[in-house]
Amino acid sequence: MPPLLPRAERIAMGKALRERVPRSTWAAWKRPIAERDPIAILERSSAGRLPELVPIRYGRMQRTPFAFLRGAAAVMAHDLATIPSSGVRVQACGDCHVMNFGLFATPERQLVFDVNDFDETLPAPWEWDVARLAASAEVAARALGLSDARARDVTMASVRAYREHVAACARMSPLEVWYSRLDAETLIAEAPHAASRRRREELAASAQKRVVEALFPKLTTRIGGALRFVDDPPLIEHVTDGEAEARVREGLAAYRASLPAERRMLLDRHRLEDVAREVVGIGSVGTRCWIALFATADEEPLVLQLKEAARSVLEPYAGASAYTHQGQRVVVGQRSMQSASDVLLGWTKTRSGRDYYVRQLRDMKLSIPLENARPGALERYAELCGRCLARAHARAGDAAILSGYLGRSDRFETSMAAFAAAYADQTERDHATLEAAVRSGRLESRDA
Repeated sequence: MPPLLPRAERIAMGKALRERVPRSTWAAWKRPIAERDPIAILERSSAGRLPELVPIRYGRMQRTPFAFLRGAAAVMAHDLATIPSSGVRVQACGDCHVMNFGLFATPERQLVFDVNDFDETLPAPWEWDVARLAASAEVAARALGLSDARARDVTMASVRAYREHVAACARMSPLEVWYSRLDAETLIAEAPHAASRRRREELAASAQKRVVEALFPKLTTRIGGALRFVDDPPLIEHVTDGEAEARVREGLAAYRASLPAERRMLLDRHRLEDVAREVVGIGSVGTRCWIALFATADEEPLVLQLKEAARSVLEPYAGASAYTHQGQRVVVGQRSMQSASDVLLGWTKTRSGRDYYVRQLRDMKLSIPLENARPGALERYAELCGRCLARAHARAGDAAILSGYLGRSDRFETSMAAFAAAYADQTERDHATLEAAVRSGRLESRDA
């Protein structure tokens, strides 16, 4: 088994892979054949979702090419599978775009920056995550109006950081990799100048305020003496289907069994007060998502989110998960890749047979706003994403083999930058195809 071989041998194994799959392979990506239909792929990925919410998904994807890319993980998985891979697999994120990184709290209440979305996680070729990250960096740069040259700099920065930090992880022991994390203090200390430092301090302060105690007064009300969520349809609303709510309540009881014994004691200090349906994200819209309001006898709040877990979009191309329960697949993948995970992360299945994973709502979670980012700031952000992805892959993959393959030159990032530019062009065409499908009536689109 390669991880038990000496580091030098594993690096040599990675270097040898270049003969079979040169690092320039990705630069040769071409526009897919005419039979490829991104709308058909989206329609298949919408199967089984709540039909009344699917138009919101398309409405959000229709806003911009970047929004389309965020919602089209299934389309990109289809495309990535057409490109030869080195054969090295890791625990992949599966939806590794720049907005799926952010700040959140560790169990020790430290603020860290890391990958934060694992709905599509699955063991798969490592290149797929890097390619999606690079393409998203290119599309995000275009959305800000950056020139082709500056957009390429942003993309190169993400992949260069990945290569360099894979090499750093290859020199560490497995325990050192497992313990490493990128905390807010380090982010602030590494700021290149005073303005950047102030901005990072402001973001950290904002994240620390994003806790359920602050959200509680806005999210809840009291009706007949009982605590209830405030309806904000269609984003948050109580359902009239009492059977559906009963299934969620039963699922919460079953979720308890997925927690370690000491976490069950923590959960048991709260009683369930209310449940409501929630609409979240872009790619996730239409999947079933619930929020559950818990409180202690002194009304100290806890809000959990139950998010439906379907099969990964990578599965048709990378193979089925070892876990038949898709919520467990998500939880194990998250714990494998993330430097620290939610203490109440778990999974459950409802009586309807649907799988869910469960986590705390908010808990200092903050996505970094990129809408008005300056070119230098976007480039530094892309570097952080590449850095964190390298550490995530090293936790459940073999950094030495990856480092041997990537080498010390910029050959791989140059190749991946060419791919990212070509795929950004494809994303713009696919976004236009979505708009045409809405105009023709093939798809229904609704903004919310």
